[in-house]
Amino acid sequence: MKMIIHDLDQQEYAAWAEAPQEDVTVISDNGTIRHCTGCFGCWIRTPGVCVLKDGYQNIGELFSKCDELMIISKCVYGSYSPFILNVLNRSISYVLPYFSTQSGETHHRKRYDHQFALSVHFYGEGLTEAEMETARKLVAANSTNLYSTGNTVFFHNSLQAVKEVLA
Repeated sequence: MKMIIHDLDQQEYAAWAEAPQEDVTVISDNGTIRHCTGCFGCWIRTPGVCVLKDGYQNIGELFSKCDELMIISKCVYGSYSPFILNVLNRSISYVLPYFSTQSGETHHRKRYDHQFALSVHFYGEGLTEAEMETARKLVAANSTNLYSTGNTVFFHNSLQAVKEVLA
């Protein structure tokens, strides 16, 4: 399954996205997502599932079923937009609360014996080299923490440029 997480207006995305496909899951902002409270409920009370029932409680499980994760986000100071960051925070149930050391760094252990390819399309006018470098490092860190098979990062000056690349 391919999974797309985007921060675009739903009408805007629908206008240029392909017709819905059976093997593609799209996560967008429907206005109901709540912020992760750091309660550890997804690790202890309901392992693998967030205790906040807002339609986004199964992000970790969805990650475990995808072969490719594509993120489309406005680049905000070298990071993701607030919605995308919120979705990624809510995906913490994809990993376990236990730690392991890899290359001298501490990371959460895997919950699922699964990996996926990660690609991120950042858009925004006038991005600086510093913002782009920060974004590259962030995506690389996310890739490591999510045990992805690798990552690719793209920068676009506009949403139209994203559309042209993905069409």
